Amino acid sequence: MCLAVAVTSATLSFFHRIPVVTAWSTPGAALIAATAVAGVPGYSMEVAVGAFMLAALLILFSAALKPLTELIARIPGAIAAAMLAGVLIGFSIAVFDEATADPLLVLPLLAAFLLVRLVSATWAVIAVLVAGVGWAAVLGKNAGSVSITQWEFVPPVFDPAALLGLGMPLFLVSMASQNLPGFAVLRTVGYVPPVRSALAATGLASFVTALFGSHTTTMAAITAALCTGPETHPDPAKRWMAGVLYGGIYLVLAAIGVSVVAGFAALPAGVIITVAGLALIGPLMGALSAALGPEATRFPAVLTITATASGLSLFGVGSAFWGLVLGLLALGGDRVVRHLKKA
Repeated sequence: MCLAVAVTSATLSFFHRIPVVTAWSTPGAALIAATAVAGVPGYSMEVAVGAFMLAALLILFSAALKPLTELIARIPGAIAAAMLAGVLIGFSIAVFDEATADPLLVLPLLAAFLLVRLVSATWAVIAVLVAGVGWAAVLGKNAGSVSITQWEFVPPVFDPAALLGLGMPLFLVSMASQNLPGFAVLRTVGYVPPVRSALAATGLASFVTALFGSHTTTMAAITAALCTGPETHPDPAKRWMAGVLYGGIYLVLAAIGVSVVAGFAALPAGVIITVAGLALIGPLMGALSAALGPEATRFPAVLTITATASGLSLFGVGSAFWGLVLGLLALGGDRVVRHLKKA
């Protein structure tokens, strides 16, 4: 993933001379984790790779077929946000489940989070991570070792249920929660986003890296806001260099990434669950706000959230897909009723 982000960011920024910044899909990662937790039958790593490849191909098709991009853009933002909220909420709830199982480990970290958040919401998560490492060491719960970086090819298996239940939602989340906001960030600061070439580059990178177990590479949104503003360079025509430097930094992360992952793996599960759940409270608040804000779509949004968060699985297809389907059906029904009343 780090290599894909490095190559796509540096290449797109250099050729278009604007700061085109990519990232891996954080909402996509949450979706994958939620699917794994749900324990949907048949979702082995090989099956997941097949779903990743489908999501990548759909991103490539989006670059080639303008109507497909427009169709994704027409999915109401409230429903897309509701699906994301349904995926995220389980991680934050898990913090309190873990507090029940291991209160001595989790409750002090929760207290540290609440105290630091009074000063800074950003530093609160970092404080919990640092405190979690130290507190786990005090309790003698650290374990694990550092591994050597290596490539591992994962032969894909194309399971229809996984393609529909994981591949399609991963594509939709990547487009709705990453690519579209990422393009909006570029427009906000005065750039014309290279939509088709960016989708083609990230789709191709996602397809290749999927064969090594990586999920989608997408446009960055929050990080892009940091790399495209006046703080990067007073002259907008020179901010493209930030994208190239950003890519270079990700090359370094690619080289040491296995050590970072191994370091997290050495921590007890309670620390990981707590850090992840508390870190996702911010995105969860944003998703809930976007989902429940418009009164006209509030019921379909709540239906989407609850169905997605429920772990519903039908015909081997995961809850994110069914949550989206139910929300769109409810929204369509509401609109038909309103239209008939006006008629």
